[in-house]
Amino acid sequence: MSNEKLVLAYSGGLDTSVLVHWLNAKGYEVIALCLDLGQKVEDLEAIRQKGLASGAAKVLIENVEEEFVRDYVIPAIQWNAIYEGTYLLGTALARPLIAKKQIEVAAREGAVAVSHGATGKGNDQVRFELSYFALNPEIQVVAPWKMPEFYKKYPGRAELLAYAQEHQIPVKATLEQPWSSDENLMHISFESGMLEDPWQAPRQEMFELSKSPQDAPDQTQEVLIDFEEGVPVSVDGKSYSPAKLLGFLNEIGGKNGIGRIDMVESRFVGMKSRGVYETPGGTILHIAHRALESITVDREVINLKDSLMPRFARVVYNGFWFSPEMRILLKMVQETQVNVTGTTRLELYKGNCLVTGRRSPHSLYDEDIATMEADEGAYQPEDAIGFIKLNALPLKIDNRIMKKKKGSI
Repeated sequence: MSNEKLVLAYSGGLDTSVLVHWLNAKGYEVIALCLDLGQKVEDLEAIRQKGLASGAAKVLIENVEEEFVRDYVIPAIQWNAIYEGTYLLGTALARPLIAKKQIEVAAREGAVAVSHGATGKGNDQVRFELSYFALNPEIQVVAPWKMPEFYKKYPGRAELLAYAQEHQIPVKATLEQPWSSDENLMHISFESGMLEDPWQAPRQEMFELSKSPQDAPDQTQEVLIDFEEGVPVSVDGKSYSPAKLLGFLNEIGGKNGIGRIDMVESRFVGMKSRGVYETPGGTILHIAHRALESITVDREVINLKDSLMPRFARVVYNGFWFSPEMRILLKMVQETQVNVTGTTRLELYKGNCLVTGRRSPHSLYDEDIATMEADEGAYQPEDAIGFIKLNALPLKIDNRIMKKKKGSI
């Protein structure tokens, strides 16, 4: 290959800094694409200079926070999506957007290939590459951690650090930090290193977005979140853009110790993996949205969403964002949100996020009907007699058949 252009998903960290240099040495003209998804970045210009010093022909930096929250995070919140009962999908939601931007840059720059720094054992390799091929079936994918000439020579952090030192690549990583992390506006994830032992408790100094619940304030904090058609638009009466709103909830949620989880999840590639996550703002939105749906969404629609939610979560987790199935799921959830307008009141306290109120101009809750006090409304107690008889009929028939079966044994 002679100076073919390649677009690398670039973070400025150890792995991708080494990849810039290695791919350049293999003959690629590397275009390093660094996307700001809300991760804490001390100095974007420093990242640009680091990429150039590592061998990149160009380092492109783009802020995509609003697109990330608007087009990826909010649909997941509207689906009330959690993977395996726990994970709010922060990393999985970011990967398709990164891949989409890489394909766009490749088209703009005339690049023939794209590349990522995901390992051959993880989910991210699948998420990146399925997205690449869905958006451009002809694109070439260069994945060094699946190339024996790379991964056999540089299997871990020690070898990568040695490579960086040998080639004078500026990185701040050290062997003393026994975990790896990935951050965006939705969350920060931690895995590998000491966390590969599922019995090993995470260290308190590891956490970055949230206080320990034990160290959180001793006073509760009340929060009011307003939604319009399923989209969060304001907190405590102040309007925000989607990204700014999530960022603000990250601050107040983190201060109150909200959103820490520690789980062992089932990777798409077939193995179990232990991950620790901080998702303060996302946790608050998830709880607030679900509470508002409880008074604005029809019972059978809620049941339909609940039955399909695990499927949506798997589609996201497994990397099929740009699939026909996802297109249908995204359109479907929009229809379910047309009446999800109103306010949820929450109380934050030492890691707990409790719903204390919900109201909506489209509420299906009718206090006159729901009251346990005497009323002259549309619902009379004796109305339930026939209702229960009809629903009990198949149970009575089943009981009769089971008695017959037992009698014949």
